[in-house]
Parts: sequence; structure tokens; C-alpha cells
Amino acid sequence: MEIALYRKYRPRSFEDVLGQEQVSGVLSEAVKLGNLFHAYLFSGARGTGKTSVARILAGEIGTTKNDLHEIDAASNRGIDDIRELRQAVLSLPYESKYKVYIIDEAHMLTKEAFNALLKTLEEPPSHVIFILATTELHKLPETIISRCETYDFKKAGREILKELVLRVSKEEGFKIDNAGAELLSVLGDGSFRDTLGVLQKIISGSKDKKISLPEIEKITGAPPRDVINTVLEALADGRSEEALRFIGNTAEKNTDMKIFIKLILSKLRLALLNRYAKDMRKDILRELGAEDYEFIKRLSEKPKVNSKTLQRLLKAYIETPDAYISQLPLELAVIDIAEEEKEKEN
Repeated sequence: MEIALYRKYRPRSFEDVLGQEQVSGVLSEAVKLGNLFHAYLFSGARGTGKTSVARILAGEIGTTKNDLHEIDAASNRGIDDIRELRQAVLSLPYESKYKVYIIDEAHMLTKEAFNALLKTLEEPPSHVIFILATTELHKLPETIISRCETYDFKKAGREILKELVLRVSKEEGFKIDNAGAELLSVLGDGSFRDTLGVLQKIISGSKDKKISLPEIEKITGAPPRDVINTVLEALADGRSEEALRFIGNTAEKNTDMKIFIKLILSKLRLALLNRYAKDMRKDILRELGAEDYEFIKRLSEKPKVNSKTLQRLLKAYIETPDAYISQLPLELAVIDIAEEEKEKEN
């Protein structure tokens, strides 16, 4: 069985960490200066590198595998588990200066477990360092947060994910075009792990070493670029009936409507940036490639492409996961835009 790409390309040093300079840079310098804290708290969305950085930090301070302990709080969440942990931390490291305990999904601990852990965090043995990782910081008690040095992990930007896809594809012996890499960066939704997971799915289903945009769209179920562009052009030209027809056709194919709206939002955003942030045009061109940029440029020149349109569609994106009819929020957004245009004309 092949190693999962996200494991194979997991960063091994602070220099390898992508998109988290605000974390890796500070921790790297702290290690060099010997300014270590007894408890760290890493928070951020899934797949942003929290566990990887925790392992790197442990390695940088010289903690070996025998003295590194990873605990999944989702399955070890009770007070008895924490009591066992409190006893375990009292023993000295086998071969390192520090024993490091990484507690993943820390927000899953019970109230009683948190209370038990708090006592250890208040007066930890000098040879122990805790690293708590969570995707839901708001679920942690303030008493726990206040006793940790906290670091926020950002979602990876699309450009970073796109470069990652291009690099990993090349190292795996595959060729992928810019448009395909761009789509994968959107589907990854800011997560390194999810992006590489989708890429692995594409690679596994590829018949040759060349990965095309249509191939990615077919395997992932993402709507074709032409459909996205047609809906956008229809909205930009005030052809709401045509936009609604394409939305209906797309929904009938069981397309994930959240992904559909996300791709529409992505292009609308770039169109507005191209209009109002002229200094960003070169970056947009580099990100999209010449063909897609020409479409974005034409779109940016349409008066009906404006911030209100983007806001309506953003609202539809937020409402889609809970919608009884998946395409309804998007349909309502298109209708609202059309009605607003009619009112202006009258």
C-alpha cells in the first residue's frame, strides 16, 4: 500500500512549513534561544499543520520517539485518561531532556478531564512540555488557554496550495496544468491535508502521467469551468433566466452546490480585485494563466459585476449546507439580483 501523500510530504523542519511563518518563525527562534514554555496551544482549521509543527518542535528540542507521546483526546477524553497522564508525566524521560505530550483534538476532553489537566498545567514537572492542538478553540476553558502559549494556524492560501500541488505532482512523476492545480487549490479549502488527499485521488484514477482539468472535474465531481463561466456571464449580462437554467441542470447532475458556488465566488472576487486593485493584476494573471485571466478581465468590465452581487452569492454559500433543496439559496440569490436590476430600471 502506498503512503498517503499528506504523510509523505509532511514538513520535517520549520523551514519546510508552508504558510505559517507567524508560527514557525517564532518557535524556531525560541528553540535557538532556549526560551521554551511548558505548555503550547495550537489552534486552527483541520489540515493546517498543527500536529506537524508540534512534532517538529519536539524534534528540534531533541525529544526522541521514546519520549514523544501523542494522545487523541477524541478517544481518550475522560478523567481516568487524564489521571493516567498525570501519573505518567512524573517519570523522567528515557533519553531526552524533555518528554513531550501532544494532545490532539483537545477540545474533546470532558469538563472533569480539563479540571484534572489544569492542575498539571499549573505546576508541570520541569522535564515535561505539553502541546495541545484544537480545531475549536472556543470549546476550551479559559483557564486552560490562559496557561498556554497560544498560536493560531491560518488556512493555507490558494497560491500556496497551488504551488504545493504542482510540486508534489512533479515529484510523483505527473504533469498537471495551471488550471487543474488552481481547481485543486480551491477544492482543498485551505487545508494541506485535504488538498493532497484530492490530488492522491486524481493520481490514483489517472490513466497516464498527464492530469487535465476535465479529468479533475470528472473525478472530483466539480462543475466544468465552462458551466461556471456561462453562469457568471449570464449574471453579468442580466440574463437571469439562462443562469437559473444552468444552475438547475448542474443540480440535476448531483453536483456539490457548495463547491459550485465557491468556484463562482472565487472568480467574482478576482474580477472585482482586477477592477479595483490594479497593482494585483499581475498576481491574478500569474495565478490564473492567460486564458482564464482574459475571462476575468472581461467580467470585471461588466457593471452588473459588483460587491452586492458578491455579497448575495456569499450569503447563498453560507446557507447552502442547511438548505432542504441544495440549489435553492443560489437560485434565490440570482432572483434577488434580477429583481434589484428591474427596480433600478423602473
